[in-house]
Amino acid sequence: MRYAVRETAARVQGLSFRVQVRNTGDEAIALSDVTIRYWFTADGATSAFVGECDFTPIPGGCDGITRTVATTSGTEADRYLELSFSSAAGNLAPGATSGEVQIRIHSATYETMMQTNDYSFDATLTAFAPWEQMTAYRDGELAWGTEP
Repeated sequence: MRYAVRETAARVQGLSFRVQVRNTGDEAIALSDVTIRYWFTADGATSAFVGECDFTPIPGGCDGITRTVATTSGTEADRYLELSFSSAAGNLAPGATSGEVQIRIHSATYETMMQTNDYSFDATLTAFAPWEQMTAYRDGELAWGTEP
């Protein structure tokens, strides 16, 4: 899992980041077996959250990436955005990356949010880097990162 922030401001109307899935194993993996979670806080927003995909080179495009916001309990995150991939996304060869996937999260009414208290946010990571505070799962099992 590699992460890069898109918007570094502390207060924003939408969380914005880039992500790459990297296969560090020695066999191909189906992207449809992989899910990714970005952990954040609602910061008092009262409308539902929406996950947006702005760009991806993955076959099937943004239409092939399901974006689901769920609630969780904790002080560093009370929500997460889960990304999952359709079968059209294909396989990721050993050593290959998915390419850059650009994602945004906002409330339905674009309420202001504070990023600096979000578990998965790091304003210093403006270029892709491994980031264990975003988690990746393979067949539902934690494969990368540390949950809050």
